[in-house]
Amino acid sequence: MAAALELFSTRDSEDVSIDDVASAAGASRALVYHYFGGKQELYVAALRSAAEQLESRLRPVGGGRPLEELASGLRRYFDFVEEHATGFAALLRGGPANRAGEVGEIVDGVRRRLYVFIQRQMRVEEPSPLMRLTLRSWIASVETAGLDWLEHRDIERPTLEKLLVDHMVALLRAAAAHDGEVAGLLERLG
Repeated sequence: MAAALELFSTRDSEDVSIDDVASAAGASRALVYHYFGGKQELYVAALRSAAEQLESRLRPVGGGRPLEELASGLRRYFDFVEEHATGFAALLRGGPANRAGEVGEIVDGVRRRLYVFIQRQMRVEEPSPLMRLTLRSWIASVETAGLDWLEHRDIERPTLEKLLVDHMVALLRAAAAHDGEVAGLLERLG
């Protein structure tokens, strides 16, 4: 699985063969086929594995103030990004052709669950349309920041994590000018 994630994160899935994965894993082609059936099944299994690992890190621990919990979640998120760079990149860089079917469901599923985690951390029961848009926009920013950080690593992680918390607050402030629910959340966040 690790060999597959490594290959799929650095090359398009169409450019990776079962032979490539078998060679990188030190296994036979027949063994890879036996366990996964084919390249698409292997690709989906590798992405599902990366998604499960990421989600297990993102489950809120609770007990703190919303922005503290958000910051804690970001630390765990970037721990995963750093420790499993290949899996993270493979999960998010599947390419437009791979956004349909099971692959799209895996990526979208991670985003949906992350959205729910953040919604709960912010203690929002039923988000207004602007609140929903704000939270989803922030998730997209965090994903982009993670990929950029992996590519360049020219920002200290604590600085990046703090910037992203500040980014959430800035997005909430912008939305609060148009939505009373968001304004109320900002007041509660203090």
